[in-house]
Amino acid sequence: MQFIISHWEKSNSARCGVIKTHHGEIQTPVFMPIGTQGAVKTIDPEVLSHLHTQIILGNTYHLYLRPGHELIHKAGSLHAFMNWKKSILTDSGGFQVFSLAQLNKISDEGVAFQSHLDGSRHFFTPELSMEIQRHLGADIIMAFDECPAAKSDQASVEKAVERTTLWIDQCHNYLNNQAPLYDWEQTLFPIVQGSIYKRMRKRSVEALIPYADCGIAIGGLAVGEEKKSMFETVDQMDELLPQDQPRYLMGVGRPTDLVKSVSSGMDMFDCVLPTRNARNGQMFTSQGIINIENNRYKDEFGTLDPECNCYTCQNFSCAYLRHLFNIKEVLGMRLATIHNLTYYMTLMEKIRSTIAAGDFISWSKNYLGEMSAHKGM
Repeated sequence: MQFIISHWEKSNSARCGVIKTHHGEIQTPVFMPIGTQGAVKTIDPEVLSHLHTQIILGNTYHLYLRPGHELIHKAGSLHAFMNWKKSILTDSGGFQVFSLAQLNKISDEGVAFQSHLDGSRHFFTPELSMEIQRHLGADIIMAFDECPAAKSDQASVEKAVERTTLWIDQCHNYLNNQAPLYDWEQTLFPIVQGSIYKRMRKRSVEALIPYADCGIAIGGLAVGEEKKSMFETVDQMDELLPQDQPRYLMGVGRPTDLVKSVSSGMDMFDCVLPTRNARNGQMFTSQGIINIENNRYKDEFGTLDPECNCYTCQNFSCAYLRHLFNIKEVLGMRLATIHNLTYYMTLMEKIRSTIAAGDFISWSKNYLGEMSAHKGM
């Protein structure tokens, strides 16, 4: 994998570039839609490509439980299984093991847990996470890490940092002793932990950089901490992380979060918000978030957003979308998801173009000013 920076803002850390994988080029900064179980909910690969999606995210924990990584390997990789010809990143499953699984028990060897689906018992180790991701065939794979809960005490966070360091070494050693399963390289990203504690974040960065060949991730944010603390940590990461590698800010976030984080040198983002909110009838627009189930849209025959050129806005009224949600028609969720993903992809395209033109600082100030009055943006 290669990362080439093409433009860099002179007075802040915003930059744009390209990540090159076997499955194509990824223009950065980039937002990655969530395809947790091998599908972006309600949206097929053809539509994703039409929306200029460059890379999607799958999840090791969920794909391990069903349909199983061996079956996906038989299909020829996750790319082949879901007919997605562009790049894929897989999360390690660590966050899900800690947040979704029942009765998990953590040790230096790994995590024992019960499936949230049927209560079956499993034991995740760094080596197993790597083995699953090898079989899935993702272009970018994430190291197994311990993500401490929001507002964990310093002692718990320190232990999580120690385990994350121990586990990246095991992930790295395991991969180095395995023959490739596919015709393409799989690049391992370490995940920096440390919650909002600067000393532990610094320690984590220093321990993980030797394992970062072409990319590093920032985990443990957007999990319930105050926004001010989150952005202070992002700024710290900008100072500490290698400048010549892509930086992946995991689980972030809202449109304004993306713009602010790009200013701090972040390159890659993922979040469930555009797709999950869409399925709940909440749409991101140039005028803020619209809740389409609100009664005010019952006889509103205009579009969701006159500034949007997505398929939904070009063809359907607010009244019709409200009707679809009221009758619980899946088409409503699909059309809402198309709109929200278009908003995010268009936002990222605007970020890249303004950085390239040298106008990002002034544009971002205007955008953040306009969105400041809109809750949830």
